[in-house]
This record gives sequence, structure tokens and C-alpha cells, in this order.
Amino acid sequence: MSQNPLDCLIVGAGPAGLTAATYLARFRRHILVADAGASRARWIPASHNCPGFPFGVAGNELLARFRLQAQAYDVPLASTRITQLSRHDGGFTASDGERHWHARMVILATGVVDRLPAIAGVEQAIAAGTVRLCAVCDAYEARNDVIGVLGPAATALDHAAFLRTFSSQVCALAADDAPLDESLQRRATDRGVQLWPAPQRLDLIDGACLAHFDDGRRLRLDTLYPVLGADAQSDLAAGLGATLDPEGALVVDEHRQTSVAGVYAIGDVVSALNQISVAVGHAAVAATAVHRRLPANYC
Repeated sequence: MSQNPLDCLIVGAGPAGLTAATYLARFRRHILVADAGASRARWIPASHNCPGFPFGVAGNELLARFRLQAQAYDVPLASTRITQLSRHDGGFTASDGERHWHARMVILATGVVDRLPAIAGVEQAIAAGTVRLCAVCDAYEARNDVIGVLGPAATALDHAAFLRTFSSQVCALAADDAPLDESLQRRATDRGVQLWPAPQRLDLIDGACLAHFDDGRRLRLDTLYPVLGADAQSDLAAGLGATLDPEGALVVDEHRQTSVAGVYAIGDVVSALNQISVAVGHAAVAATAVHRRLPANYC
């Protein structure tokens, strides 16, 4: 552990974390980014709603650009997973089980982990756009496809209704064996959505997803959106007593500070719209707030 504490430790090197790092480095702050290499952005085959990329950009390419920008200001990056965060007088101590870092303040950009359906080769399907994780991000690219939404029946119906903006052929597939009652059937009919029971199995065949049902029926889908939820990576802050919303995301104030003074949270781990542009905005707000709260670093 360094004898001189960091001004700020940033946990996570997705778009949010790397933007915060760039801001703080330009504020001439002593920082470190700790990253486990699991940014959700890596799943993106091509984003077409990311500002500044009119022809789209792959998630890994975008992350590489964010890293390059941070590296231009000599931002140090530790490739590790922070497993413990504790509070003490003067700041916080973070540990990966072997090493320790002391920091006056912490910015958590730890994101979420999507719950994925049990499909062999699901990672390849995401890369090919057969399985998509964010309708707000890329439903435009799935327009006019036969689209399936897999999730708890009511949730799947709500998401399927949103997707009716982009296709006339949208199906809601239940993710459990609960009966599809008449009220759900009426809601589906009113929204122009086909309601299906839980599939017995999902296969990837010829660039499509094939759903198999207990009664022998099969349904071919050009695109599948799983809406099975995601697990917010909020444990570090929760261990300090930070307030969480009902889904486990961190609740923050207008400066992106959690209920634990000195701990800020940005990006998907925060209760907000999970978008790259939103995460970048979070980062700018949090980094500026951290800089202003730290002791002055005059030349």
C-alpha cells in the first residue's frame, strides 16, 4: 500500500469509470483505476446510439478509446477485482485480497451483471446480434424482425409492447411455468403481442433462435431479448451501509454520492437508465464533485 493516499480510487473501467478517471487526471488528482475486466460494454457488437459514432462502434473498440484517452493523462490501472472496502478516519481502504490501497474518496463504477438465458453459445449469439440485451440501445437494428422477449410473463409483455414500435411481429415468452391467465392474454391482444408459455429449450440455429415448447410447437425468432433482470454490483458500498433501491442498485444524490459520505457511484450500478451516455454524464458530475470536495491542489 502506498504511503501517500490516493485522492480517489475508481473501481471499474467501463465508460463511466474511465471517464471519471480522465476528468480527475485532468484535475491533476492522484488516482488509481482498479478493474476486473468485465465491463458490460464488452458485450456490444455495435452501438448506433452512442454520441459521436454515427456509423456505430463496437463495445471493445469504444472501451479501447476510453482507455487510450485516460492513458494520455498517465492514469494508472490495476487489473484486479476489489473484494473489500472499509472506512476509517481520513478515507477508505480497498483490498483485492493481496494488495491494499488507501484513498480519501471512492468512485464505484462496478456496473451490473445480466442474467442470461440457458442457451449454448449465448456469448456468440450476443456478438452476432441474435440475442440482444438492451432494447433502448438497439431495437432500431432489430426493426421488422420476428422478436421474442423472454422473462416473467408480465415483464415480458411490457417490454414486448415497447418493441412493437419497431416490429409488428413481437412475441412474449414466459420464463416460468406460471399459468397465462385471461388478463395476461387480453393485455397481449390489446398490444398486438403474441403470448407464449415458457419454452422447454432454446437453440441457436442458422443465425436465429429456435424456441421449443412442451406441446411440440416451435417458434423461430430473428432476435431474442432476455429480460431476466441483472445483478447490481453494489456489494462494496452495501458493506459500508449504503442505501440500495429494491433492485439492489445504489441510490445517489445529485452529485452521484451514495448515502456513505465520500463514496460515489456512477453508471449501471446506480438506479437510473442504463446507457453509455448516461454513465458518462454520471462520471463528469461525480468527478467534478470529488475534485471540489478534496483539499485544494494549487500549483
